[in-house]
Amino acid sequence: MNSKLHVICDEAGKPRQMVLTEGQMNDHKGARLLLDGLPPARTLIGDRGYDSNWFRQALKAKGILPCIPSTRSRKTPLPHDTALYRTRHKIENLFAKLKDWRRIATRYDRCAHTFFSAICIAASVAFYLNQ
Repeated sequence: MNSKLHVICDEAGKPRQMVLTEGQMNDHKGARLLLDGLPPARTLIGDRGYDSNWFRQALKAKGILPCIPSTRSRKTPLPHDTALYRTRHKIENLFAKLKDWRRIATRYDRCAHTFFSAICIAASVAFYLNQ
């Protein structure tokens, strides 16, 4: 019953696309699932888990500048905009708002589709009904 939520959000921190994957799955595979649905954007801010050469090249092919810090295992670290990366707190705030819902924070649901539907309901209420 381990799972991982991958989210694409806008500049205001509102979720635009969400995918729930198994917890043992690498972040690269979750990024691959979201790649086709990326909206037009100038930059993409992601954490170290999304640092891979193929993902950076796919973003550049779409005209999106990656702002992803290099993993510690990378021999030559790639530069990223640290000032822009500081705005990543909006993404973390998104997850914090979702985890305010006790059902999501503790994951009562056994089935992934039931858990994901609870996440969608929480996101709808937290971000779109409380404007």
